[in-house]
Amino acid sequence: MNTTTTLTSPGTSPVPPRAESRATSAPTAAPDGAPDPEPRRAPAPVPVRVAVVIGSNREGRFGPVVAGWLLSRLRERADLDVDVLDLAAADLPTAISSRPSPEVAAELANVSPKLAGADAFIVLTPEYNHSYPASLKSLIDWHHAEWQAKPVALVSYGGVSGGLRAVEHLRQVFAELHAVSVRDTVSFHNAGSHFDEEGRHRDPAAADAAAERMVDQLVWWATALRAAKEVRPYGG
Repeated sequence: MNTTTTLTSPGTSPVPPRAESRATSAPTAAPDGAPDPEPRRAPAPVPVRVAVVIGSNREGRFGPVVAGWLLSRLRERADLDVDVLDLAAADLPTAISSRPSPEVAAELANVSPKLAGADAFIVLTPEYNHSYPASLKSLIDWHHAEWQAKPVALVSYGGVSGGLRAVEHLRQVFAELHAVSVRDTVSFHNAGSHFDEEGRHRDPAAADAAAERMVDQLVWWATALRAAKEVRPYGG
């Protein structure tokens, strides 16, 4: 227990502790006689710009259903600025060229700025034949610097495996591009059984909690890497 001892000299009265507190908390004067200014408030954090990539483009795809659930979670967060890149609306050829045709250059002009302007990515992928779709590989291979020193979160869906084999392949590819894949993922095993006819998740509590953990990690990495690159550009 802390105690306070007040010393007095003959003929004087002790100073009450409350009065002492008031005396010591008075504002100090600056050298020119003016009181010190109010302490500055820390600036509000800048939202992390996240590009959500919907990786499937085949007919009858289930991706928009999972994307709808994911985007409803992301748009509730004040620390995110969300953009969407749906590969069904892109038309990038698998033949990579350093001199793209005017048609491909126009397509890249619609796609590349979204990747370049993002601080982080969430890639939504199905699993096709033990891996991810060609549309996603084409998007990845047409770009390089846009991925560098940025974090990538992975959401997958599929049958028994839940798309996790596609996720493991993507981790290797993004590592080659100097991107950082976050540890936690969200995967939907037998994905169709989790959603009703209106695209609503039947029992979202576990999936919502998993998404929150994953996005928290993504925001941490994005904030840290953004601050690091402001001090020293990445030299990859």
